[in-house]
Amino acid sequence: MGSSILYKLVIFLPETALASVKAALFEAGAGAFGHYDCCCWESSGQSQYRPLAGSHPHSGEMGRLHVETEYRLEMVCREEVLEEAVTALWHHHPYEQPAYEVIQLHPFTLFIPPNLS
Repeated sequence: MGSSILYKLVIFLPETALASVKAALFEAGAGAFGHYDCCCWESSGQSQYRPLAGSHPHSGEMGRLHVETEYRLEMVCREEVLEEAVTALWHHHPYEQPAYEVIQLHPFTLFIPPNLS
């Protein structure tokens, strides 16, 4: 099973990239938890940014505030595949500077009561 250290990856991305980024992260080993793989959570929301001089935005215009619908994609990732997963994120995310978070999760013991197993 490998390392017991888990991280949560949180990635913000446009809907057009959602399927390909998820596939790349799953291929790298992210989204595996217990006896399951391809596990994630996604929700949509509004993002905003203003491209500044020197940027090469995927969408929006230089110097103008840009607002669009994006997805927040979350999944767990074991420590031993974290570097590969983040590399996959950078290779498949369409933005010049992907917005993402890597959060170390507090260790815990999974307890399933006998009558529920």
